[in-house]
Amino acid sequence: MKKLVGYLTPKLPDSQFTIDLALALFESGMDSLELGVPFSDPVADGAAIELAGLKAIKNGFVFDDILRVSDNLRGKDLLWMGYMNSFFRRGFDRVAQEAASLGVSGLLIPDMPHEESGRCAGVLEQKDIALIEFIAPTTPKERILANLKNARKFIYLVAYNGITGADRGEDESIRGCLENIRAATETPVFVGFGVNRKSAKRRVLGADGVIVGSAFVRPLLDDNVGSGEKMRRVCEEAKAIKEIINE
Repeated sequence: MKKLVGYLTPKLPDSQFTIDLALALFESGMDSLELGVPFSDPVADGAAIELAGLKAIKNGFVFDDILRVSDNLRGKDLLWMGYMNSFFRRGFDRVAQEAASLGVSGLLIPDMPHEESGRCAGVLEQKDIALIEFIAPTTPKERILANLKNARKFIYLVAYNGITGADRGEDESIRGCLENIRAATETPVFVGFGVNRKSAKRRVLGADGVIVGSAFVRPLLDDNVGSGEKMRRVCEEAKAIKEIINE
């Protein structure tokens, strides 16, 4: 069965809502959850996730909030996603220790070049935590082969060049890139960026799963509806996508 990885911004509007929504999403078919560390300059993220991060920061987000949410989701497959500055400011050794103590299985750092990831990957490996590798359709085959020799948990295959949530109508070819990844590693490949119920079927072709962020975050930004309706909309999207990718 193909997997669904979801993304949520903690503290939107508060940590307890994030916990309740995450549990509901796991009940709705989500397999793994990325908890995003809000950041003021999220270079890989589109408007929805950027706004979500800014709202969370205004709501008083501190790193301890991601620890609280993770602690309340023990036993679920959790990942932390954030930018280099957030983790290094806290101290990477400390982050690794905290993640390990809470059962977090992987970290995603989209602005960390592979060439600079060696020490971080080593620290995480000692704690049995994967540093997830990002691959784009434009990544040369030689670089894919070099970067993915020791890849763990899954590969994050970016569906197109750009930022998250673009929901592009065209289907940029990633088949060749998938073939190159398969030649480099047996690690599962999940496709992210612009994945929703309209695009999921074509995005998942040849892959092992999809990563959904903006499609889950957008309903949470609608201030005209209450928490219950927001949760219903997000869970409905998750159920639909999980069904579509496994048709």
